[in-house]
Amino acid sequence: MRALITIFLWFFVLDSFAQKNERILVSDLYQIKTASSVKFSPDGKWYVYSVKSIALNETKNGEYDYQRQWFLAPADLSAPARPITSQKENSNGFCWSADGKQLFFTRIVKNTPQLFKLSLNGGEAMQLTDFQYGVTDPVASRDGQKIIFSASISLAELEKDSLLNPEKKSPLWNLEKPKVSAEQIYHNTVKGNADGNLLEIRAYLQQNEKEKKAKVFNRLDFQGEAATNPELSFMHLFALSLQTKDAVPVSLTNGFYNYNLAGISPDSKYILVNADLNPTVHPDRSTESAIYRIWLTGGKPELILGGSDQRFEASSISGDGRWIGFTVTPAKGINVEKAFVYNTDTKKQLSIPLERNQNSQIWSKDNKQLYFTATANGGNILYSYKLSDQSVHRLSAFDNGITSFDVSAQQLVYAQMNTADPSAIFTADLLNKSPKKVNSLNMDWLAGKKLSLPVKKTFVNDQGMEVEYWVMKPAGAETGKKYPVILEMHGGPSAMWGPGESSMWHEFQYYTGLGYGVVYSNPRGSGGYSEAFLRANIKDWGAGPMRDVIKALDLTIEEGWADTTRQFITGGSYAGYLTAWIVSHTDRFKAACAQRGVYDLTTFFGEGNAWRLVPEYFGGYPWEKEAGKLLRAESPFTYVDQIHTPLIIFHGETDLRTGVIQSEMMYKALKVLGREVEYVRHPGATHELTRSGNNRQRADQMLRTAEFFERYK
Repeated sequence: MRALITIFLWFFVLDSFAQKNERILVSDLYQIKTASSVKFSPDGKWYVYSVKSIALNETKNGEYDYQRQWFLAPADLSAPARPITSQKENSNGFCWSADGKQLFFTRIVKNTPQLFKLSLNGGEAMQLTDFQYGVTDPVASRDGQKIIFSASISLAELEKDSLLNPEKKSPLWNLEKPKVSAEQIYHNTVKGNADGNLLEIRAYLQQNEKEKKAKVFNRLDFQGEAATNPELSFMHLFALSLQTKDAVPVSLTNGFYNYNLAGISPDSKYILVNADLNPTVHPDRSTESAIYRIWLTGGKPELILGGSDQRFEASSISGDGRWIGFTVTPAKGINVEKAFVYNTDTKKQLSIPLERNQNSQIWSKDNKQLYFTATANGGNILYSYKLSDQSVHRLSAFDNGITSFDVSAQQLVYAQMNTADPSAIFTADLLNKSPKKVNSLNMDWLAGKKLSLPVKKTFVNDQGMEVEYWVMKPAGAETGKKYPVILEMHGGPSAMWGPGESSMWHEFQYYTGLGYGVVYSNPRGSGGYSEAFLRANIKDWGAGPMRDVIKALDLTIEEGWADTTRQFITGGSYAGYLTAWIVSHTDRFKAACAQRGVYDLTTFFGEGNAWRLVPEYFGGYPWEKEAGKLLRAESPFTYVDQIHTPLIIFHGETDLRTGVIQSEMMYKALKVLGREVEYVRHPGATHELTRSGNNRQRADQMLRTAEFFERYK
């Protein structure tokens, strides 16, 4: 009863604090609107963008659903943006028609995404496909003749599809089902009989698998995000004619391969794809990728760029067809990709001199520059690369995040977040010298709210590397007053946080609104820096990164406002690991929260779909003598008996990225040891719980973390 009264009083105090100081509330999560997917019309006179919002479910009490709505705006800012779809339709995958008079998009119909057409002159959207495999990521050809799209097809479907596999061939690679061939599985025509001969028994067992009475695994990558899947599937590309009424999609690819569309040539004669077309390698064991050209008139894919033990991935074709933007990364290991442009006429390739992972390459309309974003130093930054002198120019600030952008002949349009606004649309000149904010998605509900703005700091760690960290004092902090402080840590381990990274905007503002200071950093092993920095935690997930994040906290405490008797720590995924590692090696924290973590690296190899992190970071597997010894030494569970800090543990019930047994082991051990521990499982939640999961559960985790810390504050 006393505990319930304490919690009630705590929430009463927080409510009073909220009214007095207008702090960010946990329920403000439902207010945040996020813009993305900005796209100019072909003539540059218009652009579209999507807005993701969170709305109260009208039929399920207390539930909040994601909704997506698309807006159309004139590039000259002569009128405000107007919605062109309703929120409840949740349309996806927009692209412009070649003449800029129509938009194509996908929408779920009978549980399958199908293609629709919407005229900008008005009227209702028209459904164009009823394709059994569905439609994803549509792209219109520049001659206005076709839509190219992707569709996922299972191995069983591919075996029997008369168009994609007219000769009913089976894959050349080993199906890895001991002593059984693909023909015996997919071409067994006998009737199943549990009491029959071997063929009939096999048919009976196969029917059980089809009816979900059994899952039989022979593949290596059988774990998804929320469920296991014994069946392989393949991404293929299709073309839909826009000139023929009731046209049927035509396959552009075939075989037992995965194809990723990189672009359509400006003359609309071929597509550029990324794929591994080695016919003898099982897709689960495929780590290479090459760039191919496929002519829309048919024929075999032509190799453009590739290399042994490398991943070549094209992302864009210039408007004159002469240049291709692409990246190269070793097929295995922890590396920063290298970016290039390739001249299709001279076969010459030029290096883009920036040691950062790049995204969203888009060519300028004059074909002289390549625009792209890259994660760097705490932000998602917009850059341009000039062909004339092979130089790179940074166009946005490190404390902003460009989440989507496009380029016309005269303008940039982009979605951006910053410390004072979680998302907005901007237009600017091509150098981004005069950006104009053209909408205020979040300004109304943010008006009057007190925010805490992060202050960037740096130090040099024991490896001689500069580490960046950020300090957020409590919102409305008063000089001379001491405040509790939370050490927040990112996952990955190769993720990156900063003022220009959007995933933690609300959580950080929520905790600082409660009166906590927040400290976060990018310790060794983080992305967004050099390859040497990225690789600095190989065979050292625990002690080295711990020194970096603790150093950031110590330097913050030296500023004088943080209360040394009220230090707290939290993090998710790899940072759940690091939380557990730290509290097993120091008792300085009053309480800790470990989310979705990895705690025993040997069992993580078996139950997590991110299991390749084990050989990549630790040089081997649990059964190998030296690697096994290192994995045990680097596992927080090895030191579980040294944990005395009160700990709350979170895990999604269907999280297969790290595996839920990780948290069960940690909780059970601490319970046996008689330590102060609480364990929270969120039913139906995956590893993405705090980013894109059920909104009620997202709020639940933040509230439970704050309530747990308050017990020890």
